[in-house]
Amino acid sequence: MKSDPRKRLPQQPSDGLKLISYCPLCEKSYNPLRARILDERDGAHLVHIQCAECGSSIVALIMTSSLGVTSVGLITDLTGDDVLRFKDEGKLTADEVLSFHSLLYSNN
Repeated sequence: MKSDPRKRLPQQPSDGLKLISYCPLCEKSYNPLRARILDERDGAHLVHIQCAECGSSIVALIMTSSLGVTSVGLITDLTGDDVLRFKDEGKLTADEVLSFHSLLYSNN
């Protein structure tokens, strides 16, 4: 009898943190208890974790499906509260980016 592959998947979001087990900058192991789950939807978890050693942070999206666990993370200087504040904001338009660029490089 074949085993159900879903039974081998992590049952808790923190189990997916094994994919994100160390800091990409200083390579020290993360303490999984320091991970903060910011949002949860349809088997996906938005997680923020800060390295106790160097202070850098990552934001990761951990997704669980019938194929396994996948994570996508990025290094950031945002706090967990910053991520929550910005996560539902609209996209920047090209005009907004160009305006900001002009502002940065204007002689005013």
